[in-house]
Amino acid sequence: MKKKAFITGITGQDGSYLAEFLIGKGYEVHGMVRRVALEDPESRMHRIAHILDKLILHSGSLESYASVFNIIEAIKPDECYHLAAQSFVSYSFEDEFSTLNTNINGTLFVLSALKQKAPHCKFYFAGSSEMFGLVSMSPQNENTPFHPRSPYGVSKTAGFYITQNYREAYNMFACNGILFNHESPRRGFEFVTKKITRGVAKIKLGLDKKLALGNLDAKRDWGYSPEYVEAMWIMLQQTRPEDFVIATGETHSVGEFAEEAFRYAGLNWKDHIEVDKNFYRPAEVFDLKGDYTKAKKILRWEPKVRFKELVRIMVDADIKFFEKIKR
Repeated sequence: MKKKAFITGITGQDGSYLAEFLIGKGYEVHGMVRRVALEDPESRMHRIAHILDKLILHSGSLESYASVFNIIEAIKPDECYHLAAQSFVSYSFEDEFSTLNTNINGTLFVLSALKQKAPHCKFYFAGSSEMFGLVSMSPQNENTPFHPRSPYGVSKTAGFYITQNYREAYNMFACNGILFNHESPRRGFEFVTKKITRGVAKIKLGLDKKLALGNLDAKRDWGYSPEYVEAMWIMLQQTRPEDFVIATGETHSVGEFAEEAFRYAGLNWKDHIEVDKNFYRPAEVFDLKGDYTKAKKILRWEPKVRFKELVRIMVDADIKFFEKIKR
């Protein structure tokens, strides 16, 4: 009998790669999507369009406990991957209310429904390196104190502790994955990495001349999304639930990312980058670097795609995309 997996956020970058991965493992894959996505699948479900016939989608909202409860009651999943969130950090400053409401209550709703209707289900919570925020030590591991610097970071920290509490209070198999930044050609347009590689592609093809960015000095640990979703799955295959940092152990600045992307396209980044203070955060996170020693030891997981290869994968994909449009 097929294992059943339930993914919130299945239409996002990680959700789409995870769905592909689980289908390849022989799972029956269920996903929760908003009704608007079902009504406009071309634009809202483009990342999973090629596997739609292999998925079972359920209309629901993380803001409604009833809808979450009913979906979980109907599926009774073996594994649940809670990836859905308002995940754009800059926007969380603009609308902290909806960010906190969706991200915190949504996590609580999913865990509560699982406790009631599928207590055997293994649960994965998508934590974030943004929980570390203003770091006190580098690199950061599972024991590093949290100091979130954005409503998004605060919401993820709350979700982390809610997950930990359900594990300890109700003996549920609940894991936190503390994933550092991970990118791919499926990254959302609003994220700086995608903004850079799209900008490079447009400038390379003569469709644009300049690219406006914010803080070029902010440093991040950037990995490759398809590898990170595999780590999520491995966490839920363990004999006991634990929390894991997933990262590359390397840090690069936004400026380095832009420089590498332009260099790969045969361009000088200094000729095209404009710094716009409007893109700066009210409270910046300056330097995030993950220590994945525990994941390497227990999960036997480590990253294969490194910084330069990641940048090139994204630039190549965006150039190919805009070449089609240009034709």
